Amino acid sequence: MAENINNDNENNASQEYLGFLLGNEEYVIDILKVQEIRGYTTPTKIAQSPDFVKGVINLRGNIVPIVDLRIKFDLPEISYTPFTVVIILNVCKKIVGIVVDSVSDVFNINVDEIKPAPEFSGILHDKYLKGLATVNEKMLIVTDIDALMSSPEMGIVLEDLKIK
Repeated sequence: MAENINNDNENNASQEYLGFLLGNEEYVIDILKVQEIRGYTTPTKIAQSPDFVKGVINLRGNIVPIVDLRIKFDLPEISYTPFTVVIILNVCKKIVGIVVDSVSDVFNINVDEIKPAPEFSGILHDKYLKGLATVNEKMLIVTDIDALMSSPEMGIVLEDLKIK
């Protein structure tokens, strides 16, 4: 089935998303937020930071906080493997890294294919979700990475402002 993409009308537009795994679930984020994908290296721990903030790395002169989404989403901790990666993001004019189990694929999702997530009380609040999409019989959790990373409970944007 041919798809007509009209960039002037967001309702008909498709967008590329980067998929990543956390446990058995596959999440996707706007690929335009992704700066680079790196293998996991142990960051420098910052005293009294939340558990999900693994520390910071120096990325070409920029101090980048590293967030382990597995810990943030209250998933069981696992040992880091050669497949564990850090996705470096540019969100809210800040550079932030997120640790994920692995990256999976790039998905082209039509905006109309994203369905609202059912309401539930859980760690990943529905205000951080754009919704759910099904691609090739896979259920993808479409994450609003800007909303998640700039949320008060993350404290990353606020902490960055204090450092400067």
